[in-house]
Amino acid sequence: MESRKQFRAIKGTRDILPAESALWDWFEQTAREVLASYNFREIRLPIFEETELFARSIGSDTDVVGKEMYTFDDRDESSISLRPEATASVCRAYIEHGMHLLPGNQKLYYVGPMFRRERPQKGRYRQFYQIGAEVLGPSDAPAIDAEILEMLLVLFGHEGLMNTTLYVNSVGCQQCRPEYVERLREELRTVKDKLGPDSQRRIETNPLRVLDSKLPEEQALIEKLPRLVDHLCAACRQHFSELKDELRLREICFEESWRLVRGLDYYTRTTFEVTATGLGSQNAICGGGRYDGLVELLGGRAGVKGIGFAIGTDRAILSIQEGGHPPALPGLSVFIARMGTRAYPIAVNIAKKLRASGLVVELPPEETNLRKALGLADKLGARYGLIIGEDEAASGTFTLKRLADADQKRLSESELLEFLESERRGLGA
Repeated sequence: MESRKQFRAIKGTRDILPAESALWDWFEQTAREVLASYNFREIRLPIFEETELFARSIGSDTDVVGKEMYTFDDRDESSISLRPEATASVCRAYIEHGMHLLPGNQKLYYVGPMFRRERPQKGRYRQFYQIGAEVLGPSDAPAIDAEILEMLLVLFGHEGLMNTTLYVNSVGCQQCRPEYVERLREELRTVKDKLGPDSQRRIETNPLRVLDSKLPEEQALIEKLPRLVDHLCAACRQHFSELKDELRLREICFEESWRLVRGLDYYTRTTFEVTATGLGSQNAICGGGRYDGLVELLGGRAGVKGIGFAIGTDRAILSIQEGGHPPALPGLSVFIARMGTRAYPIAVNIAKKLRASGLVVELPPEETNLRKALGLADKLGARYGLIIGEDEAASGTFTLKRLADADQKRLSESELLEFLESERRGLGA
C-alpha cells in the first residue's frame, strides 16, 4: 500500500495555535488602542508589490533585496516580491492616493505578515509579523520623532514589556553622510584582511552595515572607526540635539548608540531601536527612523517628510512569554452540562443568552453523564459548570457550580444572568 506523505509547515514558518493566538489577539488589540489614542489610523496593504519598489527604497545593495526577498515573475508584472517590510508600501499608497492633499501629517499604522528568506532562529522566521506606524507630511520637527518614541514606550508598558531599553542615533542626511561614508570606507580598507567575508563585501557596497556587525572578532576594530555623530552637519546636529531635549521633556530614558545605523538605505537623521529581555543576543523588538526623501525617491511630491517604526510581533510576544508580564486572558466562562431530553432546548436557549451578554460558553453537542461532563469542563479550563437536569428543567432553575472549589447554587434564569454578568464585568471575560 502506498504510504501517504505527511505535510508539515515549511521551514521558517509555523502555526500559531489557539493556546498562543489568544495572546497574539490581545497584543495586537492593545497596540491598536494605544496607536488610536495618538490619532493613528490603520492602512491595509497588499502583501506583494513590484520588486522595483523595494529595490529603489530599501537599496539594491542591501541584504534584504540582494538575498532575502521572495521574488517571482507574474503574467502581468515583470517581477513582483512578497513584502519584506511595509514602509515602502505605505509610501507607495501615500503617493498613489494623493494623501499629501489631506490636512496635516498622515499618521498611519499597519498589522500583518512580512517575508524574508533568511536563516530561521529564535524569534526570527521567514514569515514573520509586524505592527508598524508611519508619519508622512510636510514637517520633520523633532517633536514628531519624540512622540513616536513616547508612543512606543507607552505601548510596551501596556503590553507588559517593562525591561526595555531605547537606543537612539542620528545617521545624518544627504549633505553630511556621503562624506562620512567615504571616510569610513577608507578606514575599513586598511583593516579589510581582518574582517569577515560579509564585512569585506560591504566595504564597497554598504560600509555603514559593517557597524552593525555582531561578529565578536570584529568588535574591537569597529570601536576604533570614525563615528558618524562626530561628522554631522550643523542642521543634523541641531535636529539630534532637539530630539534629545524632547525626550527629556517627556521623561523618556534613552541611550545613544553611534553604531545604530539600521539596515535600510532610506534612513536619514533619527534612527532608533528598542531591545527587551528574554531573547538572547537577538534582542531587538522594534526599530525605525526618519526617511525624509523616500516619498520623492519613489516618484512622489518633493518635500514630504517621513518617520516610522516596525515592531517585531514574534519577538515581542516571545519576550513577554519569557521575561515579561503576560496578562490573565479570558477563557471559557461556562460549560453547560445537560441531562435528559427536556434539558436540551433549555440549554440551547440559555447558551444563546449568555453568549449575547459577552460570555464564552461551551454547549456540548451530545449528552453525557454529569461526572464526565464536569470532568471535560475542568480540562477545558471552564470557570463554571451550568447543570441542567430533570429537576432543573421541572423547576425552571439552574445549578451553577464554580469548578475551582465546587461551590454551587441554585438560581432562576434572571438571577443566573445577573450573577454571570457581574462576574463578566469583574473578570473582563
